[in-house]
Amino acid sequence: MGIVTAKRLETVEEYYFSKKLREVRQLALEGKPIINMAIGSPDLAPPTAVIESITKAVLVDGAHKYQSYQGLPELREAIAAFYKKQYEVSVNPENEILPLMGSKEGIMHISMAYLNEGDQVLIPNPGYPTYTSVSKLIGAEPIYYDLNAEGGWFPNLDILTKKDLSKVKLMWVNYPHMPTGAEATVVQFEKLIAFAKVNDILLVNDNPYSFVLTEKPLSILSVEGAKEVALELNSLSKTFNMAGWRVGMVLGDAEKINAVLKVKSNMDSGMFQGLQKGAITALNVDSSWYEEMNAIYRKRRELIWKMADHFGCTYDKNATGMFVWAKLPEDITDAEAFIDGILYDKSIFITPGSIFGSQGKGYIRFSLCISEEKIEEAISRL
Repeated sequence: MGIVTAKRLETVEEYYFSKKLREVRQLALEGKPIINMAIGSPDLAPPTAVIESITKAVLVDGAHKYQSYQGLPELREAIAAFYKKQYEVSVNPENEILPLMGSKEGIMHISMAYLNEGDQVLIPNPGYPTYTSVSKLIGAEPIYYDLNAEGGWFPNLDILTKKDLSKVKLMWVNYPHMPTGAEATVVQFEKLIAFAKVNDILLVNDNPYSFVLTEKPLSILSVEGAKEVALELNSLSKTFNMAGWRVGMVLGDAEKINAVLKVKSNMDSGMFQGLQKGAITALNVDSSWYEEMNAIYRKRRELIWKMADHFGCTYDKNATGMFVWAKLPEDITDAEAFIDGILYDKSIFITPGSIFGSQGKGYIRFSLCISEEKIEEAISRL
């Protein structure tokens, strides 16, 4: 009969990009001049001082030993100072911050800490596919709430309130939103917190894009009373171009952070000290860093808009983050077939919006993690 995999694997499929990138790599090996405009993996370098910090850190005595499950005290203090300066949020570095090996692992850890089999999870549609896959792997039931352009890509809480929420344990929100780039306001965050309190739901804001093309970074923890029902995930991946470092964090009250720590401490043996030292340096960079990074992204975004215009797309010029979310013309009914045609004919890889949920149907997503020269080359191919 052979060894059979766990039934939980029957509930999920391999991540779209994991499968599609194999195909794209194969095309490249066959000599196709692929331009990848699909992946949100920053191509810019981290701050120079960060590289210098990790270079020095690897030579320090004890740097290669197991590290604390809670991270270096200096790292937690740096995160607390960063949140105070950038978001005007006060968190206790002793027990309200937990460094993570990327915020993606935090999605799993939080789910494992709070969800039982059969619990329901509110998930944005469109939204990050990992919210769904992790919920299914845990044995929880995803319940999707629709977002749309007319509603500013914000949940209709009046509609949600009328539903049976008795089994809902956790709600994922993600502002600035991926893939649409929509931002939430303080008032909208206040409404989410009130909704979570009334319905006894743990609210988790996934917040890795708040420094990319935004006027003022915002944390859900800035809302009064948020810590009673909310956690926030954040990351250095997009803010400091450190995606491969896998440095993230979760913040909230001590009780909730300790629950996540119980899971995490059984899953890994601490983050490499050199990475933590580099993260500390990143969190202390001058504000000019964000200005310089966003100046580059603005130029790229203008070129992407030009490319979207070529396809006849419509898009929101007020959207933030490192993507352009564009609606295809009505006569293009299958986004995946459309982008496959562009891939095979022009060797340009773009993301179909449908991979983010049914509300992404008819949309495509462009990444800003590609040089101006490559974007211009893509435009010339079209």
